[in-house]
Amino acid sequence: MAAKIRNVMVLYRPLRQVEGVEIRLHRTVFYNSIYRRDDQLLVNTHVYGQPAANAPVFHLRKVAGGDMVSTYTGSFEAVWADAVPIDS
Repeated sequence: MAAKIRNVMVLYRPLRQVEGVEIRLHRTVFYNSIYRRDDQLLVNTHVYGQPAANAPVFHLRKVAGGDMVSTYTGSFEAVWADAVPIDS
């Protein structure tokens, strides 16, 4: 896992210079990867024994009366609050 993190940090280096982009590191156990933009999410579920590329990705949008986006957003925000920003 450490090698994968180092590789991602190299690949994302150009993004770290973009205004409004922030990358943080956390120590939580992965159940899914959440990619967030406004009220839309891409949620890549983790499947035991399978690489992320073979697991489903759900595209979620906030809708009136729905709570799925709020559930995932709350999860994201809890991890984000305890995560450590990386230096630019």
